[in-house]
Amino acid sequence: METIRLGSRGPSVELLQLALTRAGYNPGGIDGVFGPLTQAALIRYQRDYGLIPDGVAGPLIWARIRPYLVGYVRHTIVAGDTFWDLSNRFNTSVNAIATANPWADPQQLQIGQTLVIPLGFEVVPTNISYTSTLLSLVVEGLRMRYPFFETGSVGSSVLGRPLHYLAIGNGQTEVFYNASHHANEWITTPLLLKFLEEYAEAYAINGTIFNTRASELYSKAKLYVVPMVNPDGVDLVTGAISSGSPAYETARSLARNYPSIPFPSGWKANIQGVDLNLQYPAGWEIAREQKYAQGFNRPGPRDFVGTGPLTEPESLALYNFTLARKFALTLSYHTQGKVIYWRYLDYLPPRSLEIARRFSEVSGYPYEETPAYSGYAGYKDWFIQTFNKPGYTIEAGIGVSPLPLSQFDEIYADNVGILTLGIVLA
Repeated sequence: METIRLGSRGPSVELLQLALTRAGYNPGGIDGVFGPLTQAALIRYQRDYGLIPDGVAGPLIWARIRPYLVGYVRHTIVAGDTFWDLSNRFNTSVNAIATANPWADPQQLQIGQTLVIPLGFEVVPTNISYTSTLLSLVVEGLRMRYPFFETGSVGSSVLGRPLHYLAIGNGQTEVFYNASHHANEWITTPLLLKFLEEYAEAYAINGTIFNTRASELYSKAKLYVVPMVNPDGVDLVTGAISSGSPAYETARSLARNYPSIPFPSGWKANIQGVDLNLQYPAGWEIAREQKYAQGFNRPGPRDFVGTGPLTEPESLALYNFTLARKFALTLSYHTQGKVIYWRYLDYLPPRSLEIARRFSEVSGYPYEETPAYSGYAGYKDWFIQTFNKPGYTIEAGIGVSPLPLSQFDEIYADNVGILTLGIVLA
């Protein structure tokens, strides 16, 4: 993590402001601007913990505030510790501690044992710009708080960032959700992460999500989620790849070929200027013809199909991951339009229309056929063509991407039913 101080700006400042807020030190909001209020909050934190009160967040501060980003601490048991006492000390619950430590017998805690103690807030933030760094922190936090999650990587991005996946459930049916193929559609990443956290929490307490028993979802299917297909592109849009860096300057040089597209906010592609959702071998040649005719004939912010199918490591990773599994249904999340695209050409997988209707009922989004000008070479198209199983592209929210976080609550409310029914109906 970079050292930041008064005058700094960007996603690292947002992370600091998030951690300070969770720790009880008000930085004046989360806006990515290290102003006097953020500095004052940090100085108060430093004084309270016996640190040099210089108002600078360097390696020591990042290490100290890390629990407020991952949502847990490790605690070594001493004489007299009980789950009840620990829950009060760390502002959490006995059930949360038990869930995070399924091996521990609360009646026979052993001095010297180390427990994972979840802190008293949700891991997944929905009021902050997402980056690959934040995603890694959230994945770690979810795995530690809910050890029944399976986590891993399906591959790496151009810049070597992991393409994280999470999986939950033990049913025989396999289901797959993905998000952020497109960089400036990153709001879909916290959408899937929030669903995973609410599902996991409901399962841990034998509760429900969208009026469905979480235990039934868990036994029905195993859900795999890749929440950020395009981490390099997301980092470019949200500022984690900073101006002046080689990756930023290379992307900016590509963007100059398309001066009408704002940079970096209009960037959809991966860091090499290839649109990852135009990379799949389902009418790729038609997509190339269409996009070239529209003027997208070289790398840039959007709509360049690449020099061939699956030339980019991110799309190739999803392709190989899908071939290695037996997904009964897939959802690919994008923005925007509040619409469900359910079909590819004349393919009609069994129950695909029925499921689209159910999705529409619970979300209010109409189900439509993909417009011809963007109806080829997407993940959904390839999945339907290859497996003849239901695959859907969900265009969440409304407006110009990147959509503001002020839309998040509405987007989640609209889509939690789809995300739940995707498991139920697979």
